Amino acid sequence: MIKNNTNRLMPLLMAVCVVVGIVIGTFYANHFSGNRLNIINSSGNKLNNLLHIIDDQYVDTVNINDLVEKAMPQILAELDPHSVYISARDGEIANDDLRGSFFGIGIEFTIRQDTIRVQNVIGNGPAERAGVIAGDKIVEVDDSVFVGKKVTNEEAMHRLKGPKDTKVKLGIIRYGENKIHHITITRGEIPTKSVTACYMLDEECGYIKIRNFGENTYPELLIALAKLAQQGFSNLVIDLRGNTGGYLESAVQIANEFLSRGQLIVYTQGRAFPRQDYRADGRGSYQRLPLVVLVDESSASASEILAGAIQDNDRGTIIGRRSFGKGLVQKPMEFSDHSMIRLTIARYYTPSGRCIQKPYNNGNHYDDDWLTRYQHGEFFSKDSIKNTGPEYHTNNGRIVFGGGGITPDIFIPEDTLGVTSYYKEAAMSGLILQFAFTYTDQNRSKLSTIANVKDMETYLKRQNILEQFVVYADKNGLKRRNLMIQKSQKLLERFVISRIIYNIHSEQSWTEYLNQDDPVIIETLRLFHNEGAFPQKPVAGGKGKQVAKASDCRELRMLNMHIAHA
Repeated sequence: MIKNNTNRLMPLLMAVCVVVGIVIGTFYANHFSGNRLNIINSSGNKLNNLLHIIDDQYVDTVNINDLVEKAMPQILAELDPHSVYISARDGEIANDDLRGSFFGIGIEFTIRQDTIRVQNVIGNGPAERAGVIAGDKIVEVDDSVFVGKKVTNEEAMHRLKGPKDTKVKLGIIRYGENKIHHITITRGEIPTKSVTACYMLDEECGYIKIRNFGENTYPELLIALAKLAQQGFSNLVIDLRGNTGGYLESAVQIANEFLSRGQLIVYTQGRAFPRQDYRADGRGSYQRLPLVVLVDESSASASEILAGAIQDNDRGTIIGRRSFGKGLVQKPMEFSDHSMIRLTIARYYTPSGRCIQKPYNNGNHYDDDWLTRYQHGEFFSKDSIKNTGPEYHTNNGRIVFGGGGITPDIFIPEDTLGVTSYYKEAAMSGLILQFAFTYTDQNRSKLSTIANVKDMETYLKRQNILEQFVVYADKNGLKRRNLMIQKSQKLLERFVISRIIYNIHSEQSWTEYLNQDDPVIIETLRLFHNEGAFPQKPVAGGKGKQVAKASDCRELRMLNMHIAHA
């Protein structure tokens, strides 16, 4: 009897199973596997529904994938200034600087008059082996003309970079010639350096410039320290000016070299991520070395982690101007099509407990923070700095502030002596950079024989290089103004010479030249000479450290030439 009833119910049970299976299958098809948009797998998601409605019912055919590509950045922009979407096309390039290497042909290039100009050729790289030389103009890529408005840094890198062992055919025009030479280059692995300068400022003080914090920054730093050790350094300055950051882990590894066992370097914490402490393990080789760290308004993120760890532990002295103020931690997440997002998941805090993230509004806006700082006078007076966060205390009890960057222990103002409207226009218009490149191109053979930076400066001054620039600028729309030129003579001459040195030699030579009369470097050497690199406990009623007055002009670092790599 029971068996017969079971037999009668079997068709009904099978029908129910089929219906349930269809319902479940339809649900997952619509919301997971069959959803070609696959943004958020939620049945109640209005954005998902909207895109489906557009795809099904809009009057014209719409490329939904393109719509999503445009929408993703806008969605993330509503969160904070640093959560970003990176397309599959741009993903590779976005990570090149931090990886420590990329696959390409091995050149530094700049774009002048809608044409790629080879700035430098990386030694023993694919381009050098194929015969490319500095000064060459690239006018064809893979038998297609590549000049005009379509020539941008991004497009040039997309065309010149590529997988290892692939080939690219270039059409180049050499200086002084009209004929196009065709060269086929096999792409290879090209190293990128984080440590861009390492040398002795004097007999005792070693100097290291770190451009960013990438995968290889820590081993590069160890190599630089070993090099300085061979030269007998007993003081060290780490220059983080213009360093916009990178990997937190690299900053932690570097801080570990200088801090004692157990000292807190940084900690991170977010809504979905419990607090994580990063502490020194006591294995650092330079725990008692007198240390100075240089920062400015462009020093951000990992730069501020390192500077904050040194400052809060009273391990060294911070010199310069208030740093950028980025205290948010991003996690990269890649999609199946190799596009990715960098989503802010936590804040980082310096050892004293301060978050140095500066205020922001409407997700992706800092409300022209740099311009506000400039107009408020912060670049010229320490008293003009507005610290928006609460007070914290270093290990020695010194007061430090959160809520907007690392305020240096010794403030060096931006020197405006010699700045005129003529100088500003010459610099901001790019005329100095254009002249320097043209002059280098026309005199490359002679300039290449001058190896010493000081000798190069002497030679160029003898060539009356400033007058040559003024004539060039006048022909290109910047009217000659003799009184202003005379007032800005030192600044103009310094800027022009520094760019020619960069074009002929390297970033280290360029840095050495600029550091010769840099007031920040001058103050650093004075501090070491007075054995004042280790911060002292504050004296009751004391005023603390004084502002150092800048006695000489320095190049406007924000006007650095945009050099791209391929």
